[in-house]
Amino acid sequence: MAASIPCSSLNKINKEERDHESIIKVERSYQRYREIISTLPKEKGWIAEDMCLYEGFWYQPMHGLAGVMFAQEHFQARPDDVFLISTPKSGATWLKAIIFAIMKRTCYTNSTHPLLTTNPHDCVPFFEFELFQKPPVADVDNLPSPRIFATHIPYSSLPKPILDSGCKIVYVCRDPKDVLISMWYFLAKVRSKELPPLSLEEAVDLFSRGIFGFGPFWDHVQGYWKASLECPERIFFITFEEMKRDTFVKVKKLAEFLGQPFLMEEERERVVEEIIELCSFGKLRNLEVNKNGSRNPDFKNDAFFRKGEVGDWRNHLTPQMVERLDQITNEKLPGIF
Repeated sequence: MAASIPCSSLNKINKEERDHESIIKVERSYQRYREIISTLPKEKGWIAEDMCLYEGFWYQPMHGLAGVMFAQEHFQARPDDVFLISTPKSGATWLKAIIFAIMKRTCYTNSTHPLLTTNPHDCVPFFEFELFQKPPVADVDNLPSPRIFATHIPYSSLPKPILDSGCKIVYVCRDPKDVLISMWYFLAKVRSKELPPLSLEEAVDLFSRGIFGFGPFWDHVQGYWKASLECPERIFFITFEEMKRDTFVKVKKLAEFLGQPFLMEEERERVVEEIIELCSFGKLRNLEVNKNGSRNPDFKNDAFFRKGEVGDWRNHLTPQMVERLDQITNEKLPGIF
């Protein structure tokens, strides 16, 4: 008679088989995404030759879009999840730090806080870049609650479970003129060396025509603005300029929205001020991890900390460029900026 296999060994074998099947399934999904992406409408890109149009918005073909597709098909949201959403270069680095510090404020001391040694993008990962960009994907189902995620996905393309779960969404936007300048500098560092530099004139033209990562910018903002008016208890809509102008008040309101308001004792102990200082642009920029650290071979962490100012566009854009951009903004987003 053949020797029986212990139950523990059977469980291990079954798990390995399930893991192997799961890996194959994920690989097939990404192969399908690549095939779909190859058929999408294309336009001149900012950092590579092409950008592609998917569900009405523009993406870098192999930098994020497959991750968006995977999230749409597979991500399961929880009611206590928190999402920070924005267009690129709208203040997400700063807001990631603030949200993380608010929600984890009882977990660490001032000297042991992860933000002192970890880039904010590693504390609050992006769906489309860090978690689901390519296989192997992160196992987010095993993360403890409450989970904090970030994404640039437009409202109309959000995975349905996010909308159905009732989870909290913080949306930060920024004056499109500053977004444009910040992106132009940022992508100059990662643009393919085989391509000529992208001139500011070309960048303004692409941006104005909506050809911008996760753009058109105005449609992206408009989607979340309208949704925030319909469901203010679920979507906290704020501008980068408001956060800069009245940081103390906005941080308190953000904590209330997230269900973690500051207690009177915390206010007496100046916890709000400590969080603002910990997450300040100057503090983060001068940390060793953000001066000399690197999250991937393409660029260093200091690429996320150029100026963090309001109105830097005045140092770069011509009156004609400003008029073109402001005209679109006034038509699409009256009264927001």
